Amino acid sequence: MARENVEVVRRLNSAFNSGDIDAVLALVDPSFEAQVPAEFSPEPDIYRGHDGIRRYFDSFNDAMSEICFHQDGFREAGPSVVVEVRLTAKGRTTGIAVEQRFAQVWTLRDRRAVEVRTYASMPEALASVGLGA
Repeated sequence: MARENVEVVRRLNSAFNSGDIDAVLALVDPSFEAQVPAEFSPEPDIYRGHDGIRRYFDSFNDAMSEICFHQDGFREAGPSVVVEVRLTAKGRTTGIAVEQRFAQVWTLRDRRAVEVRTYASMPEALASVGLGA
């Protein structure tokens, strides 16, 4: 099951990067929850369910262009997948290129994402699921 979870997270990432909201929604449980903490966004928020995902896409695409989530490594942790992420994008009005590194913990049930949490570092994300670096 853990390898299947990694594959689901890879497919989610591909769908996010292509902007295919329908493909994202097909891989996400209707009870899905994503929290974007203040250290990663000027507008921290919690996005719930399919409507929350649509709102996230809309708000992010309003501010940024050429958005790409590069997944650089995966660790399986029971029903969760810990991922190192490098986000690249350009400011929509400024054209300034940005890069941000962080880690995410995706929790899955029945091959669908039910939650994603974002952390400042891979060791922090690993510790949140009881794994060491």
